Amino acid sequence: MKVGLLESRAARLGGYWAAYLKELGVEIVTPSLPDAEALALGQESLKGESLPVQLALGRILALDGVDAVLMPQWAPVQGDAWSEALGELLSRRISGLPNMIPVPDGGEGLESAAAEVGLRLSQNAGGVRLALERARIHAAGPRQEMPPLSVASRVTVGVIGPRTLLAEDVLGGELRAALDALGLHAVYSHELPLPEVLKRAERMQGADTAPAGERELFGAVSMLSGKGAVRGLIFAAPARDGASHAAVQRLAAQQHKPSMVITVDAGEAEAGTGSWPELEAFRDRITLGAAARAAAPEGSA
Repeated sequence: MKVGLLESRAARLGGYWAAYLKELGVEIVTPSLPDAEALALGQESLKGESLPVQLALGRILALDGVDAVLMPQWAPVQGDAWSEALGELLSRRISGLPNMIPVPDGGEGLESAAAEVGLRLSQNAGGVRLALERARIHAAGPRQEMPPLSVASRVTVGVIGPRTLLAEDVLGGELRAALDALGLHAVYSHELPLPEVLKRAERMQGADTAPAGERELFGAVSMLSGKGAVRGLIFAAPARDGASHAAVQRLAAQQHKPSMVITVDAGEAEAGTGSWPELEAFRDRITLGAAARAAAPEGSA
């Protein structure tokens, strides 16, 4: 049986699912196109949808001859139908897609979900139990450490946005390059240690019922806004993603530090029109403020 594993730099447990499928003896198929070509393919088919959706579709279309596709679930925000039912919605919009199986990207139900998937793919209960035992070592995902909050001669900004945007170089790489060119040291929300992010998210009003993506964004903002080295906050949302844009707008409105919201569109960036001139003004705002504080005479107010 050939099974496609939807590649995603945003998925935390891609290594777990790859190891599990290998232990099951399933043939794993990965996309045959580079990310930039997969994105372009998805944009042709779903012109009006957000970048992460277009990229996911392009990667699925680049899977050759698969019987099913495992799709690590995204952390949704309020009103985000795509994250909650990506495979189902894609199948409604695009005919002829393979059978798509959503799988968790962590959490307490990971192993039970993996067992169900294993039985569905192999029909071998003994093989599933053995595969679960051997793949368990990967279930914690990669270890994350707190990224450096300061770099010599650079002012630090926190960049907050959906993991599905910032973790993908083909989507967030242009923003990363723009911030670097402006001489800013950017600390990205998806690079923060998730356990600490989720612990901070417990302070969120209505945390018990808030969507997972909202908790991640809130926890990341809470961590970065409290750091003295972080002079400003940039909130990023993918183009044509109203739910994510609304989520970061709500968070930006609550901040006391200098903040701004930007929209990221890979198509515009590739065409040379996605340079975000507003970032330069924001850089000057927080850099001049930091320079003024550093130059103030000792003992001055």
